[in-house]
Amino acid sequence: MKRREPPKGLCRMEMEVDIISNLPAHIIDKILSHLSLRDAVRTSVLSSKWRYKWVTLPNLIFDNQSVLVASQDQTFIKNKLVNIVDHVLLLHSGPTHKFKLSHRDLQGVSDIDRWILFLSRGSVKEFVLEIWKGHRYKLPSSLYSCQKLIHLELFNCLVKPPSTFKGFRSLKSLDLQHITMGQDVFEYLISSCPLLERLTLMNFDGFTCLNIHAPNLLFFDIGGVFEEVNFENTFQLAIVSIGLYINAGYDQNPHFTGNMVKFFASLPHLQRLEVQNFFLKYLAAGKVPERLLNPCIELNYLSLHINFDDREESLAALCLLRSSPNLQELDILARPEEQNAVRAVPNIMSEDYPFCPFTHLRLIKIAGISGIARELNFINFLLANSPLLERMTVKPASTDGGWELLKELLRFRRASVLAEIVYVDP
Repeated sequence: MKRREPPKGLCRMEMEVDIISNLPAHIIDKILSHLSLRDAVRTSVLSSKWRYKWVTLPNLIFDNQSVLVASQDQTFIKNKLVNIVDHVLLLHSGPTHKFKLSHRDLQGVSDIDRWILFLSRGSVKEFVLEIWKGHRYKLPSSLYSCQKLIHLELFNCLVKPPSTFKGFRSLKSLDLQHITMGQDVFEYLISSCPLLERLTLMNFDGFTCLNIHAPNLLFFDIGGVFEEVNFENTFQLAIVSIGLYINAGYDQNPHFTGNMVKFFASLPHLQRLEVQNFFLKYLAAGKVPERLLNPCIELNYLSLHINFDDREESLAALCLLRSSPNLQELDILARPEEQNAVRAVPNIMSEDYPFCPFTHLRLIKIAGISGIARELNFINFLLANSPLLERMTVKPASTDGGWELLKELLRFRRASVLAEIVYVDP
């Protein structure tokens, strides 16, 4: 009797399953690390060897990609999210290095307290919580006991640590957006993270003075409404981006030490600086020197948002340029919302633009200009003092008068024979 052989397709399938089953453990771990949590859980059906592999994943990320909820019912969505997170944490074994909870339908539910308490009993190193709906979520006291944290990222949260909080001694990166905390809490939080290297603050309330004491800080990015910013013992800081969202109006009394001098006093190793929105007006308050006593020797990139109708802002920009002898790249954005305002302001005279060579400046980008005299004077000054300039890119605010603006630019004398002017349509 002839022996019946299995179908060839079935054999091939079994071989493929065997190959998947017999992959080395480190290869399986590598594959799982590149999958979303949802897809990682689904690999449990591949074979017995894969069935419980996902439960040892060190990174648990619950986001829109990992948690798909096809419903408009908020109660159903909330229950679905809670059940998924509870199920994963119940089955999970081994250390959790990273925990991220960021879903477009996530609200500040009490279940989050339970999850944070669970994580605080382990050794979580990265914690990301983004509450996209509802009021500020008050963080539970258990979060402040996570002393292994290296990275902490919070969105739409209320930060109010207990009196027993002694800081995050291992934290290197802190990202706070749409958060509320008191002035004392903010200052203590920053100063009690001795290893902090990266600090991001966006859209905050509860404090207005940014007193930054962080000896290891390398990166600082802020955007919001504040009254004052002071750096203390931040001598390692290399990258700074600051945006002040409102024009508060500042005292222009030239007889007191200005914000420009105070701001740069503890920034000797600054390499990249972005001055956005109305922060240049803040720097222009008080006495603005022709150049800083201690120049920004290492600064190679500078970005400025400037109102050319404001003489003090223009002088502050000139001070920064004169104090940056090794600047290589300059980006300038004119603030169009102020450019059209009709005000009687003193003009920038030729004596405000003495010869000052920028011997390393190679790239300049200027956007948002309308072709007024003060803007053209500034551009003329840059072209005449940049002997190694390779390209200046100009993008006006509108097409009105674009051809006349281009003709003016082409008439300016260039210190660099290689410099080209590139006109970009708005």
